[in-house]
Amino acid sequence: MWTKESLHDLVTEKLKDYLFIVVSNREPYIHSYSSGQIICQVPASGLTVALDPVMRACGGTWIAHGSGDADREVVDIDNKVSVPPADPRYSLRRVWLTKEEEEGFYYGFSNEALWPLCHIVYTKPVFSESDWNSYKQVNEKYAESILQEVGDRKAFVFIQDYHLALLSRLLREKNPAIVTAQFWHIPWPNRDVFRRCPWEAEILDGLLGNDLLGFHIRYHCSNFMDTVDTGIEAKVDWERYEITRGGRTTAIRPFPISVDFENISEGAKRDEVLAEIERLKKRLGIGDEKIGIGLDRIDYTKGIPERFKAIDCLFEKYPQYKGKIVFVQAGVPSRTHVKAYQLLNKEIDELVEEINWKYSEGHWKPIIWLREHCPPVTLEALMRMADYCVVSSLHDGMNLVAKEFVASRSDEDGVLILSRFTGAARELADALLINPYAIDHFAEAIRNALEMPFEERQLRMNKMREVVRENNIYKWAADIISDLVKFEAGR
Repeated sequence: MWTKESLHDLVTEKLKDYLFIVVSNREPYIHSYSSGQIICQVPASGLTVALDPVMRACGGTWIAHGSGDADREVVDIDNKVSVPPADPRYSLRRVWLTKEEEEGFYYGFSNEALWPLCHIVYTKPVFSESDWNSYKQVNEKYAESILQEVGDRKAFVFIQDYHLALLSRLLREKNPAIVTAQFWHIPWPNRDVFRRCPWEAEILDGLLGNDLLGFHIRYHCSNFMDTVDTGIEAKVDWERYEITRGGRTTAIRPFPISVDFENISEGAKRDEVLAEIERLKKRLGIGDEKIGIGLDRIDYTKGIPERFKAIDCLFEKYPQYKGKIVFVQAGVPSRTHVKAYQLLNKEIDELVEEINWKYSEGHWKPIIWLREHCPPVTLEALMRMADYCVVSSLHDGMNLVAKEFVASRSDEDGVLILSRFTGAARELADALLINPYAIDHFAEAIRNALEMPFEERQLRMNKMREVVRENNIYKWAADIISDLVKFEAGR
């Protein structure tokens, strides 16, 4: 099994002559003011939570947008700060964006154009020339920061996600010696969907500036290659899963991302977590009821309204569960500047109010809605206290909450209800797999979770834990680095 030590050894051996740089929009640690003091928080981001242990193991520099209101106060003259604060293992270099750049690059093109375009959940993408110009400008700003960091050294730059689709090409034009890999954390749609983007050719060309381009599953790799095959001039090698453009070849590979299994599993056993369970139950007024949970960023891809409708359907069909079960939904507000997210929040609030009014009895209500940023210990407690966890994404590249829930259950109990439209469903076949659009079947899956015998719960959970244990975040990083080294050696 891959560990942080074995990953460190791999990086030391294979990349010993290279500066190791990770690049993303979201930073792994945010410094902000609270009651006049500077505090450091971990953002609600599956990407940063997954990659932080990799960086702790490998060292190097993480370059990201400095979004906290106290971020500038803690960096040095090179805009860098050592993290994590309590036990520094790597450097965080911050890129500063203006409000206009953040509006056009992040809220605009990234999340009103690319995000809905790639997640086929019936939210229309918005394509704006000014947003596209901001997107290009910010990608150039990132390139400048990376080139300053690299200087004349050899470097391996690991780019994250859809915010930085142009970055590898910009780096290659200025410094062809830089080795780049990029991981696209969201789905890649079929070619007929992606051709709706007015700047399809520029994005495809940008991504093909990478030496290695990774997706969660082979289906997304195939979609990307098909898009390139019909969208721009390039040689697509379906046998090798490689694309050659302008004399340089990009390898296209599937790498299912994962979590730090051992750390999550051991951490969930802490006395602090057990104490938080008792505190939470008291705060939320939970007694002997069976508990379901949902842990999500509030996003229209996560299927939150669908799961609430399934709970409504469950009580309609099986009223005997009234007063005996409760569902705790923790949701972190996200992208509230975007209209689609404002409408989603309104829909969720109305559903919670309607369902709670419909079924509440005395002090009991079926849905407890926590619209707040929960600290890690609270999230750990929710996962440990749950009888079942619902991941009902309408479309998701992977969904790490599913794997985090499995990793947290060292008690070998609990049921995972998982959407078939997540990358995680390919690996976690012993979850109760659902179509979140089919509300009646969704409700039946919740009933199955509530009634499942302990022996079956234990068998399913043990199988899933073995999958996540073996295919952990260190294996994901090791596979990417190993493939890149092999690919570079074969040039």
